[in-house]
Amino acid sequence: MTETYDAVVVGGGIVGSAVGYHLARRGVETLLIDRNDEGRATAAGAGIISPATSSRTADDEWFAFASDAAAYYPELDDRLRDEGTEETSYRRQGAIAIAIDTDELGPYEDARERIDERDLDSIEAIDPAEAIDRFPALAEPKRAFYHPTAARVNGQTFADALRTAGQTHGLSMLNGAVESIRTRQGAVSGVDIAGGGEIDAEDVVIAGGAWSPAFADDLAVDLPIEPYRGQVAHLSLPATETVSWPIVTGFRHHYIVPWPEGRIVIGATREPNVGYDPRLTAGGIEEVLSEGLRVAPGLSEATIEEFRVGLRPVSADRRPILGAVPDVEGAHVATGHGATGLMLGPYSGKTVAESVVDDAATVPESVAVGRFDKANE
Repeated sequence: MTETYDAVVVGGGIVGSAVGYHLARRGVETLLIDRNDEGRATAAGAGIISPATSSRTADDEWFAFASDAAAYYPELDDRLRDEGTEETSYRRQGAIAIAIDTDELGPYEDARERIDERDLDSIEAIDPAEAIDRFPALAEPKRAFYHPTAARVNGQTFADALRTAGQTHGLSMLNGAVESIRTRQGAVSGVDIAGGGEIDAEDVVIAGGAWSPAFADDLAVDLPIEPYRGQVAHLSLPATETVSWPIVTGFRHHYIVPWPEGRIVIGATREPNVGYDPRLTAGGIEEVLSEGLRVAPGLSEATIEEFRVGLRPVSADRRPILGAVPDVEGAHVATGHGATGLMLGPYSGKTVAESVVDDAATVPESVAVGRFDKANE
């Protein structure tokens, strides 16, 4: 028997969960289908919400979208709590960006110059003693600045909260694998499920992270996405309360994120050309731990709790790929966020859901699906 919905969302990470939540909240009868792939990025990201301290600040269009995404988080967090969610994991934590060694001074000054150009008044330089006072495990930095509104989120917890809240608005869930997207006369007609099931729908949203290109041929669209492997380490400091410690970012593209009850996350590797291979590797773990201890030698006695690995969907221009697919009515995409999926995902989900509900809603051209087709013309 074929089931029918207004919309189907393919993929249940933070992006797909956000799309499903926002559609259901708008009264769209929505089915979210998730096969919970091993190596999904949502469960293996640090969840830093801080465009100002990102290495991407030089990209004006990315920064504009990311700033809107970060500003949306508190609003969405409040709404989820009002709707009965007990824990979303979102918290404004503050962040320190530090240069420990001399080779980091150049990138540090470049970052400060970009921040000054954007007139981000909330960011201030702090002296080494203050940096160590705020994060006692740090090595003494040569330079440091502090960003008080930086936040962090546990991707899996927030995705769970979105799905749970979505279900109160009528969102349906299915554990399964979508084999193909059906189209007829230039429009989506539904999806085929592994094992022979069929779902009819007028709208389908592809939010499959690094696996999204599997549906590109079905929709005759270019989805230039490559999986990048990211490995992270979870540590704990016994009898240490770390909830008030700030996030730490350095200038070799690594980070340290504190959580309550002494938990610390260090990440992450950035590994292209790995395919769909979500393995932990000796070299990756060595990189993460050695960089973490270089920046924060006070973590040397921390307990290793676990290592995680995720495949980040990196697009050809390193921006998300969002919105309606050209020439296929009812087909939509929400993917390509790379290492910033937890920062951008909820806002991306809102943006795509609005474009599904309202044909007049606009997706910024800098992140729209059709930009790759235009580039190839």
